[in-house]
Amino acid sequence: MIRLFKVFIPVGTLTLLVSEVLLITSAFIFAAYVVLEVSPTVFLLYDGGLTRVALVVLSILLGLHFHDLYSQFYVKSRIVLIQQLCLVMGVAFLTQGLIAYLNTDLRVPIRIMAFGSAIALGAIFFWRILFSAFAFQLVGRDRLLLVGGSPLLEDIGQYIVEHPECGLEIAGYLDDRHEPGAALPGGKTLGALESLRDVVHSTQPHRIVVGMFERRSRMPVGELLELRFAGNIIEEAANTYERVCGRVCLREIRPSQLIFSGELGPRRQNLLYQRISNMFVAVAGIILSSPIILLTALAVRLSSPGAVLYRQTRVGLDGALFTVYKFRSMRIDAELGTGAVWAQKDDPRVTTVGRFIRAIRFDELPQLFNVLRGEMSIVGPRPERPEFVKALIEQIPYYRQRHCVRPGITGWAQINYKYGDTLQDTITKLEYDLYYIKNMSMALDTYVIFHTLKAMLLSRGAQ
Repeated sequence: MIRLFKVFIPVGTLTLLVSEVLLITSAFIFAAYVVLEVSPTVFLLYDGGLTRVALVVLSILLGLHFHDLYSQFYVKSRIVLIQQLCLVMGVAFLTQGLIAYLNTDLRVPIRIMAFGSAIALGAIFFWRILFSAFAFQLVGRDRLLLVGGSPLLEDIGQYIVEHPECGLEIAGYLDDRHEPGAALPGGKTLGALESLRDVVHSTQPHRIVVGMFERRSRMPVGELLELRFAGNIIEEAANTYERVCGRVCLREIRPSQLIFSGELGPRRQNLLYQRISNMFVAVAGIILSSPIILLTALAVRLSSPGAVLYRQTRVGLDGALFTVYKFRSMRIDAELGTGAVWAQKDDPRVTTVGRFIRAIRFDELPQLFNVLRGEMSIVGPRPERPEFVKALIEQIPYYRQRHCVRPGITGWAQINYKYGDTLQDTITKLEYDLYYIKNMSMALDTYVIFHTLKAMLLSRGAQ
């Protein structure tokens, strides 16, 4: 796995992306040489042809991304794959129509577009089948030896089993809790801790992940030290869990890990850069979305009685209270008899228009004014109501620490996890929030915003 934008991305995903950039670009360049009657070199080099092709390639790559074809690239159905690729090419043609409307000089000639798209579709289809079946097994496969018997190791193994696209596999487990040969998530027990050196020699793992079952358990420090100096990569289970799963494990985290961390994100310069960028994004967002804001306000006003905006007290930076603004999506008497409760799936309190604007996240557009006032950020942990925060601080360790940064309209937890309405969901989302706080940066904010746009277009995560 390679770390980009403060996020660990599988080598296989990057390999697939780069290879398809080359495939698609080659398809359209080849089409230019076959179709054009004039010199293709003149078109490509002196008539802006490469720029036009680059725009087509970008539109196709975005289409593949929005169809989850870079996060779930195992081919489970060839029919579904061909349907998805046809939709992607259709979007590319629509994008060309929009480009022609804006600037004709940037449009790819229709014959090149048609022939190149056909070649690209076929090339991607066969390459995906080949990559899924063979190439991915050879590229970027990290084999992990899980040592020590900690339940966290089994959580890592289970995640790897459920997410084969992460490019990891289990070489086996090594602990004193299970009999040799016992089946565990993703592998089996290879022996006891005393056989560590022999097992490493026979399995040749890329990484040794250590997580002891209990603090007082004997860690084979001498053997691990020898293996480390022999060139083996050795990691703590908590660090591997964070790298693989994209969240901090609350069960294993200790105060010293946060106190002495050299990468903890909320530094003064990071907060300053975020505040400045938030101001620019909020102003641009308000200006660009003003027609949508007006239409949404009109739809809410005409669909049900009550105020257009919904005001609610939330907990912000350092525990300060502020008023968050949203377009009203519920009946005005939604909490009259219940008081403060979490939203739920298919919530009967939501109006027809409210359900639609929630699905595409338009109900949160007024929060851009909260960003402009400095009460919120574009990216950060979601702000909670004071009634919930008071109870959650008492039940969940480190929950108070999520208020060390401004709450956000979107966040790392929102793009990685479903809408939570239980205590366990809240704990899981806190693990994602702590990962964001620990790795807070402009690069990670950009990554979150990019994936939020995808969630908005596909109506994911709303409730």
